[in-house]
Amino acid sequence: MAPRVRIRRSAAAVLATAGLLTLGLAAPGASAATEPRIDLRVLVVDNGDSPVRAITAQLAGTGIPYTTVELTDPDRPTITEAFLSDTVNGRPRARFQGVVLPNEAPFGAGSAEQTALETYERTYGIPQVDAYTWAHPGVGLDYTSEGGWAGGLDGSEAAVTAAGKAGPFDYLDGALTFEDNSPVVQESYGYAARPRSGYTSYVDVPVPAGTGRGSLVGEYAHDGRRELVVTFAYNQHQRQFRALARGIVEWLTQGVHLGRDRNYFAVHVDDVFAPDSRWDTERDCTPGDLDCAGGDGEGTTPIRMTAADAQYAAQWQRERGFTLDMVYNAGSGEEWKAENGGTDALAAQLLADRNQYRWINHTYTHPYLGCVQDTSTVPWTCAKHADGTTRWMSRAEITAQIRDNHNWAVRQGLPVDRTELVTGEHSGLRTLPQQPQDNPNLAGALADTGVKWIASDNSREPEQRAVGGALTVPRHPMNVYYNVGTAEEMVDEYNFVYTSAADGGSGVCENNPTSTCLDDPLDPQTGYASYIVPQEARIALGHALNNDPRPHYVHQSNLAEDRLLYPVLDKVLADYRALFADNTPVENLSQKAIGTELQRRAAWQNAVANGRVSAYRIGSTVTVTAPGGTQIPVTVPEGTKQQLLLGTTTFGTPYAGNRSAWATPALLQSALTLKLP
Repeated sequence: MAPRVRIRRSAAAVLATAGLLTLGLAAPGASAATEPRIDLRVLVVDNGDSPVRAITAQLAGTGIPYTTVELTDPDRPTITEAFLSDTVNGRPRARFQGVVLPNEAPFGAGSAEQTALETYERTYGIPQVDAYTWAHPGVGLDYTSEGGWAGGLDGSEAAVTAAGKAGPFDYLDGALTFEDNSPVVQESYGYAARPRSGYTSYVDVPVPAGTGRGSLVGEYAHDGRRELVVTFAYNQHQRQFRALARGIVEWLTQGVHLGRDRNYFAVHVDDVFAPDSRWDTERDCTPGDLDCAGGDGEGTTPIRMTAADAQYAAQWQRERGFTLDMVYNAGSGEEWKAENGGTDALAAQLLADRNQYRWINHTYTHPYLGCVQDTSTVPWTCAKHADGTTRWMSRAEITAQIRDNHNWAVRQGLPVDRTELVTGEHSGLRTLPQQPQDNPNLAGALADTGVKWIASDNSREPEQRAVGGALTVPRHPMNVYYNVGTAEEMVDEYNFVYTSAADGGSGVCENNPTSTCLDDPLDPQTGYASYIVPQEARIALGHALNNDPRPHYVHQSNLAEDRLLYPVLDKVLADYRALFADNTPVENLSQKAIGTELQRRAAWQNAVANGRVSAYRIGSTVTVTAPGGTQIPVTVPEGTKQQLLLGTTTFGTPYAGNRSAWATPALLQSALTLKLP
């Protein structure tokens, strides 16, 4: 998105000089020496409310440096001219490229701090976001009593206006429906009002119980300043904010900022070629599990895909334009084949379609790679040697599991990357409470087999960490259970987990502060489609809209029998494509690419936190320095060029109307230098 500015004929003369220089436009009498430097950093004034925290989370997740001033902190810095600007080598410097405020005047209208901030914005052309305020003439809107609305917005269908699509929200395509997840809880409140002179509406909604449309997000240009006015309350997790967050930040930074924001969605299908145990609806447990009374593995038929299921998976991928990651256990498949007449139609079909999927090593027979489990107790414990030390699976055994599975794949011609690994149950990695440390033999086995990226469970370990020379890739578990093949089985187990003991459930939800019991058990016939599917799709889509590359994981059983996974994925993809324009496709990355993205982010965050990044804009030139070897995330408008030693080259790849990339200085250069259009 190209930088935008609206300049009123009545604006102060200082704006005509300094503000235009900020955007690289020549003003009368201006020279290169007086053209101001604008540091690529955002100022956030935080009053503790969720709208400011939501925008701050978007800045942090994107990788944009920011400085927070806590309004309630008695030791906070005072907002003065000296705090906001200074001079560097004789050149005026604006220390912040944009300002986020809780509302239009958090310091009080006419106060010294508010006046200093407004003067700064006029002088340097700095945009201001009012994170949440009410509709009134002071922000360019009529009062809601004048044909507007103040109240709940749950389920309201907002829309991006023509100005919004031509401006900061050009990546959105369809209606933006406000969440309404509970009929008994008000989730959204706001003010929809008619614009006044100087106000351009970007997002509006039909006035409830009235006529016409009222603005919820818009730009108010006045007194030589620009404000993005938001008149609905939100938190960082609500879909309406997640969809608009990118545009709010692009408006705030004029489309030029450090950091990179894309929408990601990847799905790992574990246990491919292996059968999965089935939930027993009578005993409310899974035969074979340690805590299942009489659980000797008998009494239910295991769940395993068929050749028809494999054909459907390939067809589904082609029709949706989406690639699944098949996480395979070759040895388990070979065991199944030996026990079933020596043939395996499923394996034959998947191998015939091998190049339509990505493939990830899941060990040969899916053993537990951590401590040796003592199953004489429930829950299990780590077995001990006579001297009291823990018994571990050996390095040689772990290495064999990884090596044999990879070699089988190579013989079958699978397009597998030896650097990627998912261990069974994420075993080998620490598992609380029984195994508080990694198997000490795991890191060596990973080195022996060339593994650089090992999957972990995001619900246990959300941050990437090192395991010897490898790095973890946290995965989001999806609440489509591994041990169910039909919708009725899924609802039965879901009810058991999420209903109170009085309703026949486990009652676990009553004692877990992070979980909520169902008001009533779900209907076995309709509960999956009516409740579980939309619930799981909403959660997964929330991850995708949060610049979160972490993959989701399910199991091959979810592609078998009732094929429970597809309704969830279809809803995620359909909702996504209905909301976003073609210039903002969902990115479907491999495990290696996801691990690399997380690794780069960690290095970038460390460099920013330690004050080792310098980034600024002078006119149409952006200059960034960072520690040697650090990949620098940058987002800029279309048409931006990277300066080389000789000449220039087009910068980045297109996404959501801008261009972005992880970049480093060109050959023989100490700084990354970009030329804006």
